[in-house]
Amino acid sequence: MTQKERMLAGELYVADDPELVADAARAAAWLERYNRASTATVAERHALLVEGLGHAGRGATIRPPFQCDYGYNIHLGEGAFLNFGCTVLDVVPVQIGAGTQIGPGVQILTADHPRDPVQRGRMLEFGRPVIIGRNVWIGGGALILLGIIVGDDAIVGAGSVVTRDVRAGAAVAGIPARLLR
Repeated sequence: MTQKERMLAGELYVADDPELVADAARAAAWLERYNRASTATVAERHALLVEGLGHAGRGATIRPPFQCDYGYNIHLGEGAFLNFGCTVLDVVPVQIGAGTQIGPGVQILTADHPRDPVQRGRMLEFGRPVIIGRNVWIGGGALILLGIIVGDDAIVGAGSVVTRDVRAGAAVAGIPARLLR
């Protein structure tokens, strides 16, 4: 398996592999263009999303500035909205459902590092997908950690650190995020 195949499969991989470095460079060039396009028309910005992401449904919006690793692992449903300053570390798939609203400064992190210091010293990483359902509201500054599933119609309070799955229709908040209702 190549390092990219290992990354996409959620296995340990080395991020400075030449193929991944080239993918990250392409994403950085795309991000530079996208983040300069804040005065472009809605259609022009959406065309850029379609170019740089794995999928951008009709009406999906990301307000610049935006940062990600590769882009091709990010899948936005119809009408999904990410406000200013979001970061998505997309070493594996990130699914964001239709109509989901994500506040400013939210971070969605799929990447992690081994707990074993020897493996960490060899610059190994791995990832776990994040799935965010339909019609979810994530408040500003929240942090969604790797492997998390946020169910449809859920609410994540501003500034929360989500370390466990959030069931459909639930509201969570806090550090770590805990069930409110």
